[in-house]
Amino acid sequence: MTANTAPDLLDLAPLGAGHFARIEDKIAALMRTRETVVTMQGEALLPLEAAIRSAVRPGSTALNIITGPYGETFGGWLRSCGAEVVTLSAPFSGAVGADQVAEALRANPAIDFVSLVHAEAATGNTNPVAEIGEVVRAHGALLMLDAVASVAAEPLLTDEWGVDLCVIGGQKAMAGPAGVSVVSVSARAWERIAANEQAPRRSYLSLLDWKERWIDGGRTALPHAPAQLEMLALEQAVDRIEEDGLEAVMARHRAAAAALRAGARALGGGLSPYVVRDEDAAPVATTLRAPGGKDARDVVAAALAADASVPVQAAAGPLAKEMIRVNHYGLDADREVVLASLAALGEGLRALGVPVADEAEALEAAGKAWDAVIPG
Repeated sequence: MTANTAPDLLDLAPLGAGHFARIEDKIAALMRTRETVVTMQGEALLPLEAAIRSAVRPGSTALNIITGPYGETFGGWLRSCGAEVVTLSAPFSGAVGADQVAEALRANPAIDFVSLVHAEAATGNTNPVAEIGEVVRAHGALLMLDAVASVAAEPLLTDEWGVDLCVIGGQKAMAGPAGVSVVSVSARAWERIAANEQAPRRSYLSLLDWKERWIDGGRTALPHAPAQLEMLALEQAVDRIEEDGLEAVMARHRAAAAALRAGARALGGGLSPYVVRDEDAAPVATTLRAPGGKDARDVVAAALAADASVPVQAAAGPLAKEMIRVNHYGLDADREVVLASLAALGEGLRALGVPVADEAEALEAAGKAWDAVIPG
């Protein structure tokens, strides 16, 4: 596509402070928060790192909950801030329980910061934030939540759950851009950040700079030129969710995950959900365990050879050989996309010599599971 065929992306009117603030207000409503939000001009790792480096001071103690690769990343940042890190890990095939968090807090009363990923798209699990938030609140620690993969795919009740720092991005269930992301900051989190002498200042990671130059000034003057295209795309993504209805959007993601899991079980051949319990499975992406003796990357390649349009991929890193991932991001949370993904996986497995059930049985099981969530 040339510039002459895409005039809508060029020569745009400037994005003013008022419009920028209105987009933030829409995001805050989606996150179910009345706290302040900071919209940072970068992928969600930017506010995630900014939140940790702003709120965690040297000599403090942090609880880092690991149910996937992003939790592992947080541990490195926490240590580099000078914090003593208590690690609570759960198998990537499940979720962490609030009782486990409560036990870790009792054993380590000095913990004043807890980091948690809501849903791990990379491993396909989701954690019970409402229950975990309750025990963290009772302990008096701050709770930071990575909700990048959960927002718009499952309920996110930032204030009700007592989340002090909540980070979202638009590129997964929202079907929006990756170039901007948002962090909500509670009043007590701002107090902790202001008291931290090591909190970043005069830095792209500085939440305090944003607060002083943007929020405290009444959001009347932007501190720098905004990422205009990404901000407008983020607004369109939020507007589309509002038009479709958040409950309906979440139901589509829930139905897609349920249908894919049911269809994979019916397909057989050793293909099975990686996350064992349905209640621990994230609606935004479904992970599958490759049949014994088969490399997941070969299964994915064979499935994509059958249908290159399906959102099927191999996991990254040490899970690459055993885990297959089927994304339900945004518009891919669709009945026909799920059925096409199952058909491609079935054809790919047969091409690799893996005996599987008749495709019709798998598609029927998937359809029934979808209809159980979204009837008719």
